[in-house]
Amino acid sequence: MNSTSAFSALAPYGWDEGWAEAFTPYDADGLLPGRVVRVDRGQCDVVTADGILRADTAFVTPHDPMRVVCTGDWVAVEPGGSPRYVRAYLPRRTAFVRSTSSKRSEGQILAANVDHAIVAVSLAVELDLGRVERFLALAWESGAQPVVVLSKADLVPDAVTLSHLVQDVQTSAPGVPVVPVSSVDGDGLDVLAAIVGGGTSVLLGQSGAGKSTLANALLGEDVMTVQATRDADGKGRHTTTTRNLLALPGGGVLIDTPGLRGVGLWDAETGVGQVFSEIEELAERCRFHDCAHEAEPGCAVLAAIETGELPERRLDSYRKLLRENQRIVAKTDARLRAEIRKDWKRKGAMGRAAMEAKRGSHWRS
Repeated sequence: MNSTSAFSALAPYGWDEGWAEAFTPYDADGLLPGRVVRVDRGQCDVVTADGILRADTAFVTPHDPMRVVCTGDWVAVEPGGSPRYVRAYLPRRTAFVRSTSSKRSEGQILAANVDHAIVAVSLAVELDLGRVERFLALAWESGAQPVVVLSKADLVPDAVTLSHLVQDVQTSAPGVPVVPVSSVDGDGLDVLAAIVGGGTSVLLGQSGAGKSTLANALLGEDVMTVQATRDADGKGRHTTTTRNLLALPGGGVLIDTPGLRGVGLWDAETGVGQVFSEIEELAERCRFHDCAHEAEPGCAVLAAIETGELPERRLDSYRKLLRENQRIVAKTDARLRAEIRKDWKRKGAMGRAAMEAKRGSHWRS
């Protein structure tokens, strides 16, 4: 099949001139370009101009979990053979990564080459803004544009209440579109379809957030199985058990993911900064450049909390995510661990000196 035919066959999955140029060396070796639509147990399904092929990933599966083939990758696959092998994957433009639950502190890549990270949040239960901020930090760090979808909006029939919920999320998601959507009556689906029609989107969220229902609504058919959620906590069983990449009929590509119980940060300092951009902007006006925003004089962040400009919850969440991210990075960076210990000792010495000075002042008085 010639390159023109291959280009037109793969264009619905996101193939473009940039990918074609990156694939040139593999084309010379007679390999086929394709996009990974599903990965499981060391094998993957790859959509190519010849159709969907099953291939083994043994040649490109190192011990580093960040470098394994994942859904969304563009790969070079053998045109024939049994078994058929993926020989390489093209350099990723973006990658959505979280930390694993193992004690080894490794990153796990969930999806590659994503343009929009859609964070699905169910309105069937009370909003957990801290969890929304955590997802957004990972989304920003991936290089994708985050979007928050408030699913099951039909369960909040009062327009004023729904408006307040949207505003609460907007406050926690500066620079991020927040779209209330109902798959039951179709409200908001046109807005979401317009967003996802411009590239590759990944659906993220907890079990019961309505991701598979949203996927079906965007696809226009019941491709993903949907299960009822528990009334008590709004959670459901994992409807989706693997990450699946699907071409949308209106344009764009969608990656549906299993419900994520844990969303640990992985070297996401930049992402955290973008989620809490108003805090970082305020911090630039603090008297001291290394202000910890705890009790320092001239702290613009604390002043904003005093005036009500900044919710205290936002500062608490910011500190929590920064500490968590620092711990993750420190586990893999001995130099940073040494710097953190040195900083702790310096602050401890300053604290002791301040206490001693306070005591001396007390006795002199």
